[in-house]
Amino acid sequence: MTRERLPALGRAATGLLALVWVIPFLWMGVATLRPPGAAGAAASLVPGGAPSLANLAEAWASAPFPLYALNTLLMCAGILALQLVTASLAAYAFARLDFPGRTALFYAFLVQLMLVPVVLIVPNLKTVAMLGLYDTLLGVMAPYCATAFGTFLLRQSFREVPRELEDAARIDGAGLLQRIRHVYLPLTKPTLIAFSIVSVTTHWNEFVWPLMVVTSPDRRPLTLGLATFTLSAEGTQAWGVIAAGTLLVSTPLLVAFLLFQRRFVNSFLASGLK
Repeated sequence: MTRERLPALGRAATGLLALVWVIPFLWMGVATLRPPGAAGAAASLVPGGAPSLANLAEAWASAPFPLYALNTLLMCAGILALQLVTASLAAYAFARLDFPGRTALFYAFLVQLMLVPVVLIVPNLKTVAMLGLYDTLLGVMAPYCATAFGTFLLRQSFREVPRELEDAARIDGAGLLQRIRHVYLPLTKPTLIAFSIVSVTTHWNEFVWPLMVVTSPDRRPLTLGLATFTLSAEGTQAWGVIAAGTLLVSTPLLVAFLLFQRRFVNSFLASGLK
C-alpha cells in the first residue's frame, strides 16, 4: 500500500513545487496586463478589467531595454566564446596529454569550484582596473575567461572518446588543434550544449559583478538596467510597469527555453548533468 502511494505523493509534491514556481510568473503576467488605475490589490492574481498593453508601452519607453539587451547579448556571447576555447584546450590537456603533476594541477584547478564568487570580487576588481578594463564590457567578461566547471565537464567527455580516432587523425596529418576541432568537439556536442546553457543563463542573470565594474548607463546589462528602472518606478508605486519591465527582461530566456526545451533536456541527459 505504501509503495502504491509513493508515486502519487511524488506527483503531488512535484505539482505543488511547480505551482509555487509558476506563481511569480502568473503575477507578473497579470500585473503587466492589468490596465493602469484598475481596481484590485497589487499582489492579486485576479485580473482587474480588460487586458491592456499600456504598462508594457510605458516600461518600453521609460528605459533603453534594447541597449541593455544588446549589452547582455555581447557579454554572454563573449564569455561563452572565450570559455569554449579555453575549456576545450584545458580539457584536452588534462584528458590526453601526459606531463608531470597533471592530476595535482587538475585538482588545484578545481579549487575554483569551492570558492564563493564574492570572495574574489576585490582582487578581480583590482586586476580589471590595472588592465584598464574598468567600466567596460570586457571588464565584465574578464574573470570568466577560464571555467573550472566547463573544463571538468569537457575533460570527462574527452576521456570517453576512443584514442583510435585521434590516432587515425594524427596519421592523416591532423595537428593538435585540428584533432580537437574535428575529432573531440563533434563527439562531445551534447556536453558543449549543456555547458553553453548553464553559462548563458548564469551570466544573463549576473548582477553583483557587473554592478561593481560598470558605471556608465550605456554599458549596463539587463539586470542592472532593470534594477535602475525598478528603483525609479518604485517611487510612483507603479507595480504594473515594474512587472512589465521584468517581463521584458526575462522574455528572451523564457522564449528560448520554450522553443528548445526538448533539446535542452536531451543535452543535459546525454552529458550526465542533472
